[in-house]
Amino acid sequence: MATTRKAARQRVHRRIRKKVAGTAERPRLAVHFSGKHIYAQVIDDGAGRTLIAASTAERSLVGTNKSAANRAAAEQIGKTIAERLLAKKLDRVVFDRGGFFYHGKVRALADAARAGGLKF
Repeated sequence: MATTRKAARQRVHRRIRKKVAGTAERPRLAVHFSGKHIYAQVIDDGAGRTLIAASTAERSLVGTNKSAANRAAAEQIGKTIAERLLAKKLDRVVFDRGGFFYHGKVRALADAARAGGLKF
């Protein structure tokens, strides 16, 4: 039976989630990339709630880039997520790449978040 790329990515993500969990002291930075947008959220899995989120679908981040799903947009989301998390007095996270390869947009977002002051 042939599997789709999406199904393969979801299978990898489930495998990653067995090992990666966010706590109150060190929440999980989860990223997702659709064809049009980039989403990132910081989650406390112990409490089951999202602490902060940022995406290119937000009105404040929409007009700044020609395309909302490229590396430049990923860098902007990484900086935004770092600013918002540091405002909540947290600087340590666990990175959840969501089954995507650590390359291109995923790496750009992670490097921008690290440059913004997050530690992971």
